[in-house]
Amino acid sequence: MAFTQRHLLGLEGVPAAEITSILDTAASFKEISERDIKKVPALRGKTVINLFYESSTRTRTSFEIAAKRLSADTVNISASTSSASKGETLADTARNLEAMRPDAIVVRHPASGACHLLARHVSCPILNAGDGCHEHPTQALLDLLTIREHLGRLEGLTVAIVGDILHSRVARSNLHALRALGSTVRLVGPPTLVPRDLAAFGAELHTELAAGVRDADVVMMLRIQRERQGANFFPTLDEYSQYFCLTEEAVRLAKPQVIILHPGPLNRGLEIASAVADGPYSVIMDQVTNGVAVRMALLYLLVARSKGEESGETAAEMIGDAEPVRRRTGGRA
Repeated sequence: MAFTQRHLLGLEGVPAAEITSILDTAASFKEISERDIKKVPALRGKTVINLFYESSTRTRTSFEIAAKRLSADTVNISASTSSASKGETLADTARNLEAMRPDAIVVRHPASGACHLLARHVSCPILNAGDGCHEHPTQALLDLLTIREHLGRLEGLTVAIVGDILHSRVARSNLHALRALGSTVRLVGPPTLVPRDLAAFGAELHTELAAGVRDADVVMMLRIQRERQGANFFPTLDEYSQYFCLTEEAVRLAKPQVIILHPGPLNRGLEIASAVADGPYSVIMDQVTNGVAVRMALLYLLVARSKGEESGETAAEMIGDAEPVRRRTGGRA
């Protein structure tokens, strides 16, 4: 099945075949990053706006690099430099951006549902780069690509997601996508940070680290969002670390071939020990690398096809040979 979504607002309800289509396309695009000239003309003449209302390093930079490697023009807008600082509403910002005729808008916003609101006001594709505590679909997709690369499959795996589940858009997107592809998902953390209603989406809920990671194929650690801890979801950071920091001892409870993921940024010694983050089971840097490939794939799938402009050339055919790329661009790859 080809990818048919008009926007990427989340992964809840997206069919397994469409998720697999994204991963397959991303795997094809990954080769571009290994070239001396890391560029193909897929989106030449297109404009991608990165509209970020929250701080970001990996996601924003990854989207910008992805767009540029597809030859798109990029415009970066942050909340502090936008009219939002003067009181403009998100809907009005969307209408003004729409009037400039962009080809895609990448959005990160602290309010859950912000991307859905924007999608009602613009005609170009919206890509959700994280909205409140709702979803972060591109992070989940790069996580899935990383798992598939290292373990060869997703179906039948046991994936433990550990940490601040309550506030984690990463956990929610991963839960939806992993369950769609046949993985068992365990959500692990203090009782105050593991919402009981997520069991309705097929998750196993655990409040002890040892039980959660035992015999797991994948352990995905989440950042403790200190900016949200004023509500006292646990007594102290030290106590949290004592019970839920992923140490080498805890890793030994998982499968021998276990891989360790983390979306970043890491709080070393709080949620993950440095020896684990930098150890042989860690694939954290592979996640960062795969983030560019996944976002290239999504921009290609959404923008190149958003107005029926697909020429019939597949992503694999387009990037499979650098020489045709140079011919099409007059010597520029």
